[in-house]
Amino acid sequence: MVAFSTLSGLNALLMLFSLIGSANAVSLKVSTDGGNSSSPLLYGFMIEDINHCGDGGIYSQLLQNNGLQDPSANTTSWASVGDATIAVDTNNPLTSAIPRTLRLDVPKGSSGQVGFSNEGYWGIPVDGSTYQSEFWIKGDFNNNVTIRLVGSNGGTEYASKSFPVTANAEKFTNFTVSFPTTKAPDGNVLYELTVDGAQVAGSSLYFGLLQLYPSTYHSRRNGLKPYIADTLDAVHASFLRIGGNNLEGNDENSRFKWNETIGPVENRPGHQGAWGYYNTDGLGLDEYLWWAEDMELAPILSIYAGFSLGSGGNTPFTGDALTPWVDDVMDQLEYVFGDSSTKFGSLRASNGRANPWNITMVEIGNEDNLGGGCESYAERFTVFYDAIHKAYPDLTLIASTDNPSCLPNPLPEGTWVDFHNYNNPDTLVDQFNMFDNSNRSVPYLIGEYSRSDIDWPNMKGSVSEAVYMLGLERNSDVVKMASYAPLLQLVNSTQWKPDLVAFTQSPDSIINSTSYYVQQMFSVNRGDTIKEVTSDSAFGPVYWVASSAGNQYFVKLANYGADTQKVTVSIPGMKTGKLTVLADNDPNAENTDSQSPVAPVDSNVNASDGSFTFTLPAWSVAVLAAN
Repeated sequence: MVAFSTLSGLNALLMLFSLIGSANAVSLKVSTDGGNSSSPLLYGFMIEDINHCGDGGIYSQLLQNNGLQDPSANTTSWASVGDATIAVDTNNPLTSAIPRTLRLDVPKGSSGQVGFSNEGYWGIPVDGSTYQSEFWIKGDFNNNVTIRLVGSNGGTEYASKSFPVTANAEKFTNFTVSFPTTKAPDGNVLYELTVDGAQVAGSSLYFGLLQLYPSTYHSRRNGLKPYIADTLDAVHASFLRIGGNNLEGNDENSRFKWNETIGPVENRPGHQGAWGYYNTDGLGLDEYLWWAEDMELAPILSIYAGFSLGSGGNTPFTGDALTPWVDDVMDQLEYVFGDSSTKFGSLRASNGRANPWNITMVEIGNEDNLGGGCESYAERFTVFYDAIHKAYPDLTLIASTDNPSCLPNPLPEGTWVDFHNYNNPDTLVDQFNMFDNSNRSVPYLIGEYSRSDIDWPNMKGSVSEAVYMLGLERNSDVVKMASYAPLLQLVNSTQWKPDLVAFTQSPDSIINSTSYYVQQMFSVNRGDTIKEVTSDSAFGPVYWVASSAGNQYFVKLANYGADTQKVTVSIPGMKTGKLTVLADNDPNAENTDSQSPVAPVDSNVNASDGSFTFTLPAWSVAVLAAN
């Protein structure tokens, strides 16, 4: 506080003007000496099948209810075409995993094209690439099958392919066909399969596990949709955490059963997901790991730890009842790591992956501090830890909570802990320094975090997340990894909001949220050493962190407020830089469609004697990359 009474009237007035002029000015000086090592894995993704982000989302198979896997399956998403009817058939199973098939009944005297259509997951995206359809057919048939992709409003044809098919009534025969497509303007497209009604009049045909795929990311069979995968790839993330509530399930029978998600899709029964819909498990263990490898992401594999979320079932398992669950996990890890001489390593090789998967981190359970899991977690964690660590001593093992009352004491040396943080903006900002004085001997994974009190990420929330992330990066010697959650959202079927990236089935429908751009800005501009920063101002409303990689420096800033802020950043020896700014004067500004989004803007900046001067707009996030 300045005591103006001790100054002359003129000097007091000059001092007042000086204070007013500098009230929104921040000067930072970045040290070029020393610093703390920053985790190379800091920014990444967390994935579970929620919001139809797997089936209907990044997983490329486009037909909904395609295998009728749900025990209560009906003809949802299917409709008959022409003079025919369809029904779910249980007398002609395709496999033990796919016991229900689609029966096409064609009445006597039928003519013209008859068959069925599928509406996909609230539409089918047709992106103009080469598509592939696969199905099994049983019945007396020797004629052409026609597959079309056709507009549901107006009948515009985006693909058509007729090809000969010969089948018999004794067993199912598999057929695969590829065909070019014309890009559709939206997702209002149906998949249609028809035959000549006159050729099958008075009989029935049975179809099993119909599939439709576009060209996939990295051309992987049973892979990812490119337009969603490419969006994630552009973040340049470092890890993929595979887990979430879908790992645990609502009881032990609806958990993610790793061994039922591998191999040919006709041998995958799927499971009831934790988020209200049935999962096909076409996106299974190997597909998740191919995803990680193709994006150069370090996978964190979460394993089932004897506890499920719902009130049904028999969990938590403790004592001797844990033994079969530990055995199951050890089989899973042998599948991941074993060579071809082992039972499960050989199985992995037969499924198309000869070499072991490159996994260095395993998380034991998921959120075991919630839903009654805490009381038994110390015992369950210890049993799984001992078994895994004995067989694979080089693995980093992660506890699914940081709550001391849920963990064994002492925690085994080298164990990481997982902290999840869904919060309102002001609290996230208040948590900027929450790791400043944490125990440096216990590394952290921030497995899930985001603002959680709105439907769509907006600027206020995204800036608050940036402030929280700045605190994580300042402490990235102990905070090793952090992933926003949830990652993806099909707008038509959403169980959790907000989400990082939203989409519909239009091939151009990707909606990158303001939070997506914050994640991208922070991830693509990373140093390996956190540098000391001195300032003439305290943190708030402007927050910052600085890092370096070789001769390049990165200064990340967030302005959590409605006033513009003049910022001077001094880095000795620096001459030029790029300034990237995400900002909007409206704290409620949000990207709810792909048109005119709030997006980062780049500009070139030059230093004067090593100092960069620029303005941070209201509600903004910025990165200065200097060299």
